[in-house]
Amino acid sequence: MISFFVYTIAYKCLLLYNLYGDTMFSYIIGTVTEIESNYITIENNDIGYLINTANPYSFNIGNKEKIYVFNNVKEDENSLYGFKTIDEKELFLKLISVKGIGPKMALPFFATGNIEDIKNAIDKENILYLKKFPKIGDKAARQIILDLKGKLNMKDIINSNTELISVLKGLGYKESDYKNIISKVDTSLSIEQQVKAALKLLLK
Repeated sequence: MISFFVYTIAYKCLLLYNLYGDTMFSYIIGTVTEIESNYITIENNDIGYLINTANPYSFNIGNKEKIYVFNNVKEDENSLYGFKTIDEKELFLKLISVKGIGPKMALPFFATGNIEDIKNAIDKENILYLKKFPKIGDKAARQIILDLKGKLNMKDIINSNTELISVLKGLGYKESDYKNIISKVDTSLSIEQQVKAALKLLLK
């Protein structure tokens, strides 16, 4: 009876993982207890979480850390990938959305901790820079640029154009309408001129 109960609980947990994947975890706060060449172990409430990271040696044993995690759940894998900032995690999620780019291929991008260089390389179509990362060849680099160019700094663009966006929303436009033109509007103009410029671009 007990074994059947345990099996039922385990099966339900597996279903939840398959359904929700990454949404099961946002971050883990704990103490670093192990550092290896490609992962760290974080202890939280007497549980040690093995977390794959791009640069494990940027952590120190005994330090308390907040790690933003992605839970990769497949039939043959259930693993955690960790990042020091939410921006790193968000860029990682965008990279693995690219056709042919999996978590193990995307992780080395974050070894330096400088995600702005990665974003700039994608937006400027710097294929040579992207090919410096392990397993990223010409085809993969071009696919990353094709899928992500112009989409990585949308949060910053929106944050710097909140007033204009509010006006456009008031006029009935949706984010899908203005997201591709908002960065083309000169923010040094008055809000009235910004709106005129945005409408001109929208009506093209």
